[in-house]
Amino acid sequence: MATNDSTTSAQTARDGAQPTPDYGQRPLAPTADAVDEPASASATGDTETADTAPEPLSTDDPFTAWNRQTHAAIARLTAGLSPASILQAYGDWWTHLLLSPGKQAQLALATQHGAARLTDYASRAWGTSDCAHCIEPAERDDRFDEPEWQHWPFNLLHQGFLLTEKWWDDAMSGVPGVTSHHEAVANFITRQVLDLFSPANTPLTNPAVLSRTAERGGRNLVEGARHAWEDASRFAAHRPPVGAERYTPGEAVAVTPGQVVYRNQLIELIQYRPTTERVHAEPLLIVPAWIMKYYILDLSPENSLVRWLVDQGHTVFMVSWKNPGEAERDLGLEDYRRLGVMAALDAVNTIVPSQKVHAVGYCLGGTLLSIAAAAMARDGDERLASLTLLASLTDFAEAGELELFIDDSQVHFLEDTMREQGYLEDWQMKGAFQLLQSNDLIWSRLVREYLMGERQPTFDLMAWSTDGTRMPYRMHSQYLRRLYLDNALSRGHYRADGQPVLLGDIRVPGFVVATRKDHISPWRSVYRNQSYLGGDVTFLLTSGGHNAGVVSEPGHHHRVYQVADKPATATRVSAETWREQVAERPGSWWPEWQAWLRQHSGDRVAPPSLGEPDAGYPPLGEAPGDYVLER
Repeated sequence: MATNDSTTSAQTARDGAQPTPDYGQRPLAPTADAVDEPASASATGDTETADTAPEPLSTDDPFTAWNRQTHAAIARLTAGLSPASILQAYGDWWTHLLLSPGKQAQLALATQHGAARLTDYASRAWGTSDCAHCIEPAERDDRFDEPEWQHWPFNLLHQGFLLTEKWWDDAMSGVPGVTSHHEAVANFITRQVLDLFSPANTPLTNPAVLSRTAERGGRNLVEGARHAWEDASRFAAHRPPVGAERYTPGEAVAVTPGQVVYRNQLIELIQYRPTTERVHAEPLLIVPAWIMKYYILDLSPENSLVRWLVDQGHTVFMVSWKNPGEAERDLGLEDYRRLGVMAALDAVNTIVPSQKVHAVGYCLGGTLLSIAAAAMARDGDERLASLTLLASLTDFAEAGELELFIDDSQVHFLEDTMREQGYLEDWQMKGAFQLLQSNDLIWSRLVREYLMGERQPTFDLMAWSTDGTRMPYRMHSQYLRRLYLDNALSRGHYRADGQPVLLGDIRVPGFVVATRKDHISPWRSVYRNQSYLGGDVTFLLTSGGHNAGVVSEPGHHHRVYQVADKPATATRVSAETWREQVAERPGSWWPEWQAWLRQHSGDRVAPPSLGEPDAGYPPLGEAPGDYVLER
């Protein structure tokens, strides 16, 4: 998924090796205070199954069809956002504000106070750049950091804008009676609207743009217009952004040698070629998220997790998801489990017989893998040696900023959109992710490329973030309703093969990785996996975001992490207590994980063959396969 840390990854030097930690000497997790335990995993009273299909496309009711067609048409103009959901949020806020005279009086006083502060600042800031601000930007707001913003009149412009932002934040927050979800949605939308009027985002009020325009005689604006036209043309033609073509899978990225050894209507399974004379007996099966292409874990050779694992002597298998179209509209979460995880596991067990498998899931792939592992444990299937979850949620009670886009109104709106076309477009999903980090991913790019006339160089992680996949109608509806809205998995209400699955049944060793700046899978929610999994769990918290924190190869400069083991019988402490008490270590988390894998693996053996033709798994072609190239 596109994230705010892609750019940071490009700017971070990769050649600053850190001191090597003593891998394998992990501390025990602190056990001082037991808090925040999960809800009971009882499935009593829940009769809804995970594979219940949403309503069919066809209907005999022309009025219902009219509603759906209208919603689908609106969604094309709103990037899939439900106007009703936004109106509900603002209606809730406005109604309660009208009924709260105390809040109104408070805002009136804030208006007077802000005006007085700005007037005082204007009198002091005239003709000088060395003047104390009347308001400071938020911690991660760097829009006005450049020295030019301290000169008149730009100092007054940006201070006035920040005061206005602060007033609206106060107005949208703390209104008695407003639901927390509606407050968050209304506050978020208000911030997006205010950004339209930020002095940093308009050419006449941005001093850097004015200076560049004067220096180049306006050529920067001509170049910016050309960039905007080129981007719009590529978007309309469903072509990748400028520079992404240099990172075609199989050419510059996803180049680790291997073979596709299995294919069905939903996945290709890649087995990578060994690079060591002997390998660990137990193979690894990696299940990535299906919302993006798998090669986030096999980018360029120097930062490919797959290549690094193979070089450490692991036999690695990777699931490559098909980019679904209308034909796959009725595939559900159970299909993804059966045709994805279980079919891949069957293939791995055949190619590497008599060995248990280290299962690894990333993001949504980890959620699906957890469901599969719980179903296996319930049914007495003991083929897993361990379970590793990378930035994966099983408890969606606090699912981060994505919750802004997920409520009953929004999900219903998306379902009507998906019913018409059979899937959700990848650009609709990426639009939501970009809005969450609009200053970093939208406005800063607009200023740099369209106003300053500078193209940002494209690198591998950035190119990957533009290579999304579509979401089948049935699967995405079930995912949003059962996991996000109902939080059925952590509550023990989720069903696989018609029977409830309980995460506590998973008693194989677990390794859980979270990233500090993750706005998709917040680290505190990922931390809760320790409470649900039934076995010993090692939890690791690393620097970086959802993607760049995972793609953290050895030698990556400024990387740090914390790690501790939690025995199955130990009581979990709060996330903040854990973070305060577990020591920080320098460097990449990859060697720490590999040391853990080695501890849970047997002796090294001769590498297995690529595929097993006699058992129905012949090599079908070179990696990266065909599915990863589908658009």
